[in-house]
Amino acid sequence: MERVFKLVPSHPPPAVATPMSRPAAASGSVAILLCTFNGESFLKEQLDSIAAQSHKHWVVYASDDGSTVETLEILQHYRDAWGDDRLLISQGPQRGFSNNFLSVLGKACGHHAYYAFCDQDDRWHPTKLQRALDWLERQSPEAPSLYCGRTQIVNVMGEITGLSPLFRKRPSFKNALMQNLAGGNTMLINQAACSILNKTPSDTPLVCHDWWAYLLITGCGGNVYYDPTPTVDYRQHTQNVIGANTSIKSRVARLKRMFQGSFGEWNAKNIAALTALSSHLTPHNAVSLMRFEQARNAPLISRIKLMVASRFYRQTLMGNLGLALAVLVKRI
Repeated sequence: MERVFKLVPSHPPPAVATPMSRPAAASGSVAILLCTFNGESFLKEQLDSIAAQSHKHWVVYASDDGSTVETLEILQHYRDAWGDDRLLISQGPQRGFSNNFLSVLGKACGHHAYYAFCDQDDRWHPTKLQRALDWLERQSPEAPSLYCGRTQIVNVMGEITGLSPLFRKRPSFKNALMQNLAGGNTMLINQAACSILNKTPSDTPLVCHDWWAYLLITGCGGNVYYDPTPTVDYRQHTQNVIGANTSIKSRVARLKRMFQGSFGEWNAKNIAALTALSSHLTPHNAVSLMRFEQARNAPLISRIKLMVASRFYRQTLMGNLGLALAVLVKRI
């Protein structure tokens, strides 16, 4: 790619390394950005899985978006056990989960070398952080870099029910304009990527923080790696904000929403957000964004020509067939 770099648990939490201060961009230090909202059902299990990480050089930044007292009590108990410089608790903006994630990223940005998005109801495998760092540490510190990957799907009881779709095509801005490659719960980024994401205006209406990360980092010529090996148990339950797209039923539902106009609405938000930060896009990606915006409003024949010539793509055959239909009926 081109590059332009212009809380009371029923048992004590597991023992962890000695609490640390927050050195500026310390080598190997990971800020875990945990957003909570009434997450008491699964929060203890997630925090325990963080404590069990093989990579021990981390700090949890918990941003709570107005939870009831039980979630806060769980966080406070773990903070007492770990130390208040190992788990920092702040109040979120209460403007949706994407704004909460960007808000807590802004609080941590500049204090660590790497940043990991963390959902309150998942369960991390012990090597999750280290596996991501093995790739991130091979990237140039000046290059915005994002690690993401596949997930293992579990039910409300934590029992394995399957895997998220396996994507084989390379990550790119032309793919990011069409879809999000992976969930935020798998993402780790370096300081260069954190800095560019932190330029997002706080009032920007986003579809989702993880899609925005994929869009902006590829758009500015950064590096993205999709790991086919799952390191996160992605829990499915009735309170999921966004569920796994694994069953035929869920895929049909998403296709239906596309033809009802959701895809077009999402694209309009993404284009507006990218336009606000267009000075950070590579020249090649700026042209791709312009062509996509033109295609959305063009007559049928011109629309097809622009989409084909620009080589936009989704990750799967079914996804590309759905995209082709959306182009034909002007739902992009």
